[in-house]
Formats: sequence, C-alpha cells, structure tokens
Amino acid sequence: MYGRNELIARYIKLRTGKTRTRKQVSSHIQVLARKRVREYQTSIKAMNLDQVSKDKALQTVANLSSAQIVSASVMKSQTPFPPPVRFWPGPMPGQPGHSQDIKPFAQPPYTTLPAPVPAPISYEPLPPPRPAAIAAPVWQDRTIASAKLRLLEYSAFLETQRDRETYKHLFVHIGPSNPGYNDPVLESIDVRQIYDKFSEKKGGLKELYEKGPHNAFFLVKFWADLSSDIEEGSGVFYGVSSQYSGTENITISVSTKVCSFGKQVVEKVETEYAHMEGGKYVFRIHRSPMCEYMINFIHKLKHLPEKYMMNSVLENFTILQVVSNRETQETLLCIAFVFEVSTSEHGAQYHVYRLVND
Repeated sequence: MYGRNELIARYIKLRTGKTRTRKQVSSHIQVLARKRVREYQTSIKAMNLDQVSKDKALQTVANLSSAQIVSASVMKSQTPFPPPVRFWPGPMPGQPGHSQDIKPFAQPPYTTLPAPVPAPISYEPLPPPRPAAIAAPVWQDRTIASAKLRLLEYSAFLETQRDRETYKHLFVHIGPSNPGYNDPVLESIDVRQIYDKFSEKKGGLKELYEKGPHNAFFLVKFWADLSSDIEEGSGVFYGVSSQYSGTENITISVSTKVCSFGKQVVEKVETEYAHMEGGKYVFRIHRSPMCEYMINFIHKLKHLPEKYMMNSVLENFTILQVVSNRETQETLLCIAFVFEVSTSEHGAQYHVYRLVND
C-alpha cells in the first residue's frame, strides 16, 4: 500500500529504460522468491546437519514473505543460504562494488589479562566526569523533522459556509503525531531516483540536497481525497495551512514550488515569525489562499471520468516545499510531495520516507 512495487518499477525504468507495471514487479518478486527457496532447500539437504536443524531452517524460510526472501538484508540473517540473486549482472554505474569487497570486523580472541597493578597513592584530583550524552529527540527519524525544525501539521482543503456553519473538505492532510521510541524509523528512498521530478535547474531538489543538511530531506506520498460533494462557486475557499516547531527564535521563509513534468510552473514564498508556546518556538501559516493554478488544476482533475486518468496526470505533477532560515538561507526542511488519488472510502492518506543518497 506504500508504493514499494511502484518505486521498484520506476527504478527499473530509470536504470534500463524498460517499463514494468506494479503487478509485473510483484509477480517477478514471487518468481524470484520461489527460485531462491528451491535453491535453499537443495543446499540444506546437502549439508551435514541433523534433521531437527534442517526442519527448523526450512520452517524459518516458510514463514517469510516473497519480498523478505528476495531482500538481501533478510537473506544475510538466514544461515546458511545461497548467494542473493541480482537483477543486474554487476555493480550499477556509479555504485560501490559487491558487499563481499568489504572485510567484516574481526573479533579479537580472548586473552588472559595480567594481574592488576595497584594504583599509586596520589593526592591529585580525579578528572571531571564526562557529560552524559544527550539523547536524540523521540521524533528524530520517525517523522518529518530535522535537527532544527519539525513539521507538526499540513493540510490543503476546500471550505464553504452553509446556514452559518462551516463545511471543510481535506484534499491532503498530515495530522499531529506523537511518535515514541518504540515506533519504527522512516523508510528510506534514494533521492537520485526523483531528481527529474523536481526541477534539476537552480534551486531544484538536486542542488538543495547537495548543499544539505541531508537529515532535512523527506518524501511524502499523498493519496488525495477528491470526493468532495461541496459545490464549486464564489463562496468556496481553497486554502493551505501548515504548522512547525523549532529550536530557535528565527524568521522562516517557506517556498512552495509546483512542478509539471519536472519543470517549475509556479512558486509561492511566505514568511512567518516565531511565537513562544509551551517552551518551544512555533510557526503557523494559517489559511493561506491556494493559487489560481492549483485551483484550476483541481477542477480539471476532478472532472476526469476515470481514476486511472487522474493518476496518469498526477504521475507528472509534484510539489517541492522548502523551509529555510530567512537570514542565513540555511535549509531547515525540504519536503517533496508526490500524489495519487485515494478511494472514496479511505479518504486522504499519506506515507513519509527519508531521502538519502546511498
């Protein structure tokens, strides 16, 4: 549901120029998994192990999914197992060689320690104790947050008044979250796979990422809810709201760039000042009017007769939001947005990834 197969298909397209659907990727993973299981079963039967050990090893693999069986990281933890199957015969251009080139850390042998020598009597004071390490914030690597700024909430919506009551429909929404240390860290995506979707010219994602800091870059996939039954008219308001918390009393600049086929078509820049709330600095951009380009885009998208047509259009539509320190121009957060259309019964949904360069 998080678009894994879609991302694999896109990666294949970028690397080989061949088009593969999500279903084809899923089918290929299953074929590879069955092949690797057969190889594993053959190698186990040929080994000099007792029957209990063989049964236990075979049962371990039987409980894995196809994706886990194909995954190189999971295979390394299953001992013994034949070498992982590669999609490409050798290292990809620009990529490091096979992991076997890297020597593992050697475990030093245990030795008999000599008897401790009594410390000489001395009146010299002991060195001061080392300061305790400062634990990373609980949300670090678990939500959209860099070392200096955290996204608290983000929404794009449609609002209208009916009989003195306000009706609101959310197209996309990232709600407030309070992750704990037991929550999983975010999945990672190679930022180079999406450079072409976010303007590779000056000020684009490629230049921003190279400048860093790398822990400030994220990808959000939205499943947008376009099932609003609110009638379009003069009394309808299209808006965007966002909220951040930071560690410093600064002024932030928020740049929102809309890209079509990887080229920037419109940019909106807003400035917001810090407000002290509950011991932290909070930045709010409340009910910012949506630009005409976006309003017209939503109108045209909603009137397409089939969902697959909407997704085909959204494949080449992206948004890049950059939050920076207005005085120093330091990047505090950079969020790349990609979109699909949500089914009406599920409403607006999203999934967050960290952008890395491995």
